[in-house]
Parts: sequence; structure tokens; C-alpha cells
Amino acid sequence: MDISLQHPVLNILLADDDKDDRLFFDLALKELEFPTNLVTVEDGEKLMDYLLKNTEKLPDVLFLDLNMPRKNGSECLSEIKSNPKLSRLPVVIYSTSVHDDIADMCYKNGAHYYVPKRDFNELIKILHHALTLMVKNKFAKPARERFILN
Repeated sequence: MDISLQHPVLNILLADDDKDDRLFFDLALKELEFPTNLVTVEDGEKLMDYLLKNTEKLPDVLFLDLNMPRKNGSECLSEIKSNPKLSRLPVVIYSTSVHDDIADMCYKNGAHYYVPKRDFNELIKILHHALTLMVKNKFAKPARERFILN
């Protein structure tokens, strides 16, 4: 299936405090066959400021790191899902922490998928898989057993 025909450009927001992880994410997106537009923020407070200033034009999907300074990803997820202007934003957890209890909490709090941080080639595959699933399923939240993408 040609994703580019169904969704001309995916607007992606990445919240991650690690500069190298943001760079790898950007480079991995550029390896995919469908067009994307990436905006990045480096902490949870900047993320929430950005979202609240752009409630009329939210991204198609947010990739959210859990371990960030100033406001962590779990706090941001709770704020996003409890705010009527932001609650429909699809959130993909993007983290080095892949523990079932953390994944369960993120799923219960409204995250769509959980993508573990991997090496660059694995990141390309996982991003392709995640974005394909999201577009194909019209950004609907999956069942819990399909939540963690490897």
C-alpha cells in the first residue's frame, strides 16, 4: 500500500531531550518512503507550550520520550489526554524504558503505541511500521497486545 497517496504529509512532533536521539529520529524519517514534516522540542514544558499554542493545528502524531527534564513524558501524556483541546492527539511513547508496568501505565493513560529506542536501522523499521499502522488504522488506538512495537 502506498502511504503517500493516503496522507500527503505526516506532521510529526517529537519531544525528546537527547539531541542525538532527535537527530537519529529525523534521519530515520528521511529514509521512509512517505513524506513527513518533523518539529522537535527538547523538554516537557516546551512540548506543552507548543501544543497549547497550536491547538487549532495539532500534529498528526506526537512521539514522546518519557525521561525528560522539567516535565517528564508521563506528566505530559496525562495533561494531553485530560485536556479537551489536546486529547485526540495520537501519542506514541518513544523511550529506552521498555518495562511492562510502564507500558501498561502509558496504555491506560491514552498512548497509542510504545516504540522502544533502538539502533538506527531498527529505528527506521519501527518508525515505518508505526506510521504505516497509524495511517492504515486512521490513528485509532490498538488493543493492548499490539501496543509495544518491536
